[in-house]
Amino acid sequence: MARCQHFIFSLIFYSCLVLHFGHAQIGNYGKKIGEFNSYAHGISGDVYAVDESTIFIKDFSYDGTGPDTHFWVGNGTKASPLGYLIPYPEDYKGREPPTLGSYERANIILKLKNDLKIRDIKYLAVWCRRFTVNFGDVFIPSNLEIPKPRVLPEFSRLAHGLRSGNISILDSKTFYIPNLHYDGAGPDAYFWVGNGSEPNIHGTKVPNEMGSLDPLRGYQGEDIEVVLPKNLTVYNIEWLSVWCVQYKHNFGHVLIPKDLDVPPALGQTKITTSSTPQPFVPTPTTHDFSNCKEMLDGRVQVQWEVIGDDVKIRVSGKIKDDQYVAFGLSGQENESKMIGGDVVVVAYDSRTQKYIAVDYYMSHLSQCDGEKGVCPDERVGGKNDAILLGGTRKNGVTSVTYMRPLRTNEPVKDKMIPEFETSVIAAIGRLNSRGEANAHAPTDQTSEDIRIDFTSRNIHECKTSLYNLSDSTTLKPWKIPEIIDTDTFTARIGPAGNKRGYFAITGIPPWGIAWYINDRLIPEITVERGRTYTFIVEGGNDPSNPAKYHPFYITTSPEGGYEQKSEGQRKQQRILAGVAHNKEGEEIPTAQGRYCEWVHKTIDRSVEFNNFEDFFKTLKLDCQPGQPAKLEWTVAQDTPNLVYYQCFTHNNLGWKIHVVNPGERARREEEQEGLTSAGSAITTITIFFLTPLYTLYFLR
Repeated sequence: MARCQHFIFSLIFYSCLVLHFGHAQIGNYGKKIGEFNSYAHGISGDVYAVDESTIFIKDFSYDGTGPDTHFWVGNGTKASPLGYLIPYPEDYKGREPPTLGSYERANIILKLKNDLKIRDIKYLAVWCRRFTVNFGDVFIPSNLEIPKPRVLPEFSRLAHGLRSGNISILDSKTFYIPNLHYDGAGPDAYFWVGNGSEPNIHGTKVPNEMGSLDPLRGYQGEDIEVVLPKNLTVYNIEWLSVWCVQYKHNFGHVLIPKDLDVPPALGQTKITTSSTPQPFVPTPTTHDFSNCKEMLDGRVQVQWEVIGDDVKIRVSGKIKDDQYVAFGLSGQENESKMIGGDVVVVAYDSRTQKYIAVDYYMSHLSQCDGEKGVCPDERVGGKNDAILLGGTRKNGVTSVTYMRPLRTNEPVKDKMIPEFETSVIAAIGRLNSRGEANAHAPTDQTSEDIRIDFTSRNIHECKTSLYNLSDSTTLKPWKIPEIIDTDTFTARIGPAGNKRGYFAITGIPPWGIAWYINDRLIPEITVERGRTYTFIVEGGNDPSNPAKYHPFYITTSPEGGYEQKSEGQRKQQRILAGVAHNKEGEEIPTAQGRYCEWVHKTIDRSVEFNNFEDFFKTLKLDCQPGQPAKLEWTVAQDTPNLVYYQCFTHNNLGWKIHVVNPGERARREEEQEGLTSAGSAITTITIFFLTPLYTLYFLR
């Protein structure tokens, strides 16, 4: 009886899976068109419509003995010379596509060309051009419902500046995310998928657009594709999110509908194909890279992809703030030669706070004088053929993406990119005061002959993670001045400052945000017993959005996060302000208020600045409608010497409050002023003694 019940339960469970997942069953190749009719040469195979311009043939067989045989489509009632040749394989080299060889139960993907769609044809045939003979065919049903990509809403905007355009499901494993913005400040954030009504801890990491499972970098309006890992498909999941694993927080998500009929994932999807759904228009900026090569001991990585008459290139380098990476064609074939080289210089120009991709020609190894030297093409009568597509900088890695033509009309200054292997060069150097490549100061350059075939595909020679390379510079933590001289404080949320900020100050990894007190990142505060202090709090008042709900309270716990604690853990901390009790005796936060956050104007650039003041200039204040909360705290006589301002609902957002006896705060203030004055005096003495040296130098 028990065995019978187990069988019935298993049958019901399996039936539910089939009903829920639908197309996730094994063997989903799209909508079946039919089977080949065989007239000669052993033609056979099952034919499927993958999407509106892609056909999949499963178990295709053909003896290969026809003299000029090709896949052939047309819109007549039978195959004829008036049809169109469909090249196979698609990446053939040469003018004429090769004749079909022999196949035995092979799987074939055919891409229709020249904007031709399956709805425009009536048959697919295996056709011999020389003798105008049809070896086998299959006809397209007029009522065939072809799978197509599905357009979803954009990411919900919950935290860290996450936003996007409408997200599309291109096939059963591929998401297209246009115009993606994310500040990159989450310490352990990933693309994350799973089941349930909303994102939760029971999810799965999804590799980023590069196939990496490193924590997500910042994005500034980029168009990317991400592919579900292993055997996951869109039929197995109910949401896609950006999720912080360490702190269990959802930065934003989109729900996956159940009534999907999207193309299967057979390797056919590329964002530049005609399968891209409206309203998106295929552009070079939405194409994926299929090639990557390392240079300069792994400190430079070059990715590329030919798109029509252009090549899209992304150059990434482990470089300092004021450095550039130059990459391009060598001045001489079969040799790494800078003179005569045609390169594009990429960098982040801190003067203009913009990324650059500038076309250079090197006539001499000297600084550009407007006629010769290492010169931008535009300075010597040419034009910049490099079209900047975007850039990022995070953790000492600068990445810049640009497009350049394979052939230009400037044969003197620009070299043509051939359709075969050619010698390339790369160099790292410093930008000069003009923001141009400093010809006299390359810190490293290629010495061996490195060759790239820009028309190639699937060249994966990047084995090093640039983010894991040791940095030649040590990141110094910011010095945040203490707050001693005020009785009124503003408390808002802001970015944690990565390795220069919260982590460097406290030694505790943050989850990307922290308290800003009087517009300073987690400053230490000094208060006196017996006095009353006012905190104007703008930490959010909507519990339904936990990423933006941070009630302020004062506690003896260096960690905070009272709401997350167990009963035993709660008893170990003492709450000094910011919490009341309801009728049931439960603790409820009182200092909530509207949500105000200092957000990145672009992405997290904390690694670029040696002091907080300069970093603070890269932020802007974003406040929701509403009023702030007011917390008044009279410091009791029995208050411990060290307490903390923290978040009631989350751990590790705040820092120290020093509690002193009446009169001691003024003494601490005088000590701080004394240190400042001493520093100024040292600076004055230094300038006084150095002035004669500078005078002598300039009078030489």
